[in-house]
Amino acid sequence: MFAYLNGDSGGLPERGAPPERRVVEVGYILDTERAGFIWEAPRPCRRNDNQVQHSKSVGVCPAVLDYEARLFEVTCPVDVHLRFQMDDKGQPQLINVAGDKSSIRSKHLRQMVAVMPRKEWRHQNRPIIQFITPYIFVADDVCWMNQMPAFNHYRPTQLPGTMIGGRLPIHLWPRPMMWAFEWYEPQKDLIMKRGEPWFYCRFETDDPRRPIRMVEAEKNQVLTDYMTGLNSVTNYVSRTFSLFSVAEQRRPKKLLFRKAKD
Repeated sequence: MFAYLNGDSGGLPERGAPPERRVVEVGYILDTERAGFIWEAPRPCRRNDNQVQHSKSVGVCPAVLDYEARLFEVTCPVDVHLRFQMDDKGQPQLINVAGDKSSIRSKHLRQMVAVMPRKEWRHQNRPIIQFITPYIFVADDVCWMNQMPAFNHYRPTQLPGTMIGGRLPIHLWPRPMMWAFEWYEPQKDLIMKRGEPWFYCRFETDDPRRPIRMVEAEKNQVLTDYMTGLNSVTNYVSRTFSLFSVAEQRRPKKLLFRKAKD
């Protein structure tokens, strides 16, 4: 009785409080015609370092668990050992240091990663490279995706730069993701291992209480036709966010179609 007199509901839902919101489904697509098995499905990012859980351990903290439940990690698909250098004409280039001993052929590595033109770098002495990935994320509910570095993954040897993150509305702008890297110390090699955390995805909805469910989706003709409207727009306009209103007007009612299972 005392709790109610002091405005405390005693843990019960308040009268007139909105009902619990439903789960938001986020679909992922691996849009590739070759070597699809090297790309892993995004998985929940959970830390299980402490095998002996104390009742007050950070591993059972509700705030930590809720935070990690909204983080999904994508793993690196290949072993990479890259070196940056300028050629005789002063043009930037990447060297596959492992050469013939590399698990990935140099030809296919060049198809996966490229150096951005120097005039598009944020700093004249910090090269920016981009890895092409086949990951497409899509949702039918309002949902923004944040692409972030894998900050929970401890590296004994740190990368010689930082990943460039981004944020976009996947309910309006489903497109293939890139992994962009700004090379702060181009005199040092970039080394990454297949299977280690590569980047994180965190999703924002119209209600922060709504949980996220990751499902595998299919790229059918409806989604393909819609994505045609946003493909390559950066070649024509500088601020693609100005096209979100157009995308909203032309968006079909449904874009997320679960992939059928046998």
